[in-house]
Amino acid sequence: MFEGKKNMGAKTFLFPTPIVLCGTYGKNGRANLAALAWAGICCSEPPAVQISVRPSRYTHEAILDKREFTVCVPSSSQSKIADFCGLVSGRDVDKLASAGLTAMKGQFTDAPVVAEFPVCMECKLIGSLKLGSHDLFVGEVAAAWIDGKYLDEKGNADLRKLSPIAYAPMTGGAEYFTVGESAGKSFSIGRELMGKK
Repeated sequence: MFEGKKNMGAKTFLFPTPIVLCGTYGKNGRANLAALAWAGICCSEPPAVQISVRPSRYTHEAILDKREFTVCVPSSSQSKIADFCGLVSGRDVDKLASAGLTAMKGQFTDAPVVAEFPVCMECKLIGSLKLGSHDLFVGEVAAAWIDGKYLDEKGNADLRKLSPIAYAPMTGGAEYFTVGESAGKSFSIGRELMGKK
């Protein structure tokens, strides 16, 4: 019916997805990080991000307990750390100690801000939704921290310096990728099509 197209079935065919690390404190008071790929921005006012976590995960319990968490963005040079944080459970392993990371207590939340990650957002839980394999958590951003070396001369985040990583689960190899070059200026390059029929 659609020539040249193949139906891949009912799959989440959005890719790549950002890799983030969700920081929480467990009941033992130890900082923990969960590697997540089901994450994104979900609201501008108030500024909010969403993450999805399996109910069986240690992080799920910690989010419900504290109702606060951080969302940290690693750079491509930290891909191994991000992958490691997705391979082991915080119930069994002190991930930050194993990866040589430093947890600083958030200034606006009871959640760890990790010193070594370029970006870290402190979030307060404002909503959740049970979906199936994952529960979706919405966090209002109370503060967004960025290391100054990842800013451009105008004080904006510079993606080329930051070099965030993304996950592409549907590529067959389930690989990590870096964010590439600019494809054009937003709210600008499409103007040439305005008025065309």
